[in-house]
Amino acid sequence: MTAIINIADLSKTYAGGFQALKNISLQIEQGEIFALLGPNGAGKTTLINIICGIVNASTGSVTVAGHDIISDFRSTRALIGLVPQELATEAFESVVATVNFSRGLFGCAPNAAYVEQILRSLSLWDKKDEQIMALSGGMKRRVLIAKALSHEPRILFLDEPTAGVDVELRKDMWEVVRGLRESGVTIILTTHYIEEAEQMADRIGVIDHGEIVLVQEKDKLMRELGRKQLVLDLSAPLTRIPRELEEFALLLSDDGLELTYNYDSQGESTGITSLLHQLQGNEIRFHDLRTSQSSLEEIFVDIVKQSA
Repeated sequence: MTAIINIADLSKTYAGGFQALKNISLQIEQGEIFALLGPNGAGKTTLINIICGIVNASTGSVTVAGHDIISDFRSTRALIGLVPQELATEAFESVVATVNFSRGLFGCAPNAAYVEQILRSLSLWDKKDEQIMALSGGMKRRVLIAKALSHEPRILFLDEPTAGVDVELRKDMWEVVRGLRESGVTIILTTHYIEEAEQMADRIGVIDHGEIVLVQEKDKLMRELGRKQLVLDLSAPLTRIPRELEEFALLLSDDGLELTYNYDSQGESTGITSLLHQLQGNEIRFHDLRTSQSSLEEIFVDIVKQSA
């Protein structure tokens, strides 16, 4: 794939001496959904604001579709749509008027059909004539997305796009995002809802303390770092794990009726056959077993802990 955003040795130090970003180098591929994850204060929003021309970098460079964000600001900004965290909209303006105004700011000719298409895709068409101050928080968030899409950008930044949005509306918005990706729009997503990244992203980037600590395809990341568990429901409770089973690092539930074994599914041997043999030798019976894989949230927490 072709990179549409190139970030090289990017750093940002604020006037007070706080270094928000430290030598970030990253490429965003054209047409992908890239999820940028990190704890509060990790540098996610600072990075987005630099790419969008809102904040100046201290060192380094960024190009968007081959255009430098400093020397060719107008071209790069026209390629980008930004949905910020803050609900900053004109309270007394109607929905359709504010979207049309945003389109005009980029020098785009009026296009009623396109604006209607956006509003319908975001379930805002029946609200088009309402003042924004009369909308719910979730609907205001949708208006921000409509504004960001008004000038038909090739890149869309979504900074915590579903904060304050209920589950049903959130899932609807995921469908909109997937549709945008299918139309060729590159999407960069930051979110506190790890399930969003797990469901939608092609690649995952983890940022912590201003540094990129990992960039990986989501599926590969979950294969390589995702632990698998074998959980055994015992027929009779155990008071302790026999010494012969200590090598398996088993976890015994508080009630003594459940044993959990963590294993690497990518290794040469999972150790499950040996474990079952040892259980039989120690006359430990079970009536059910099940497997599960760690979620992206668990992987993310582990990565951040390791980078601390």
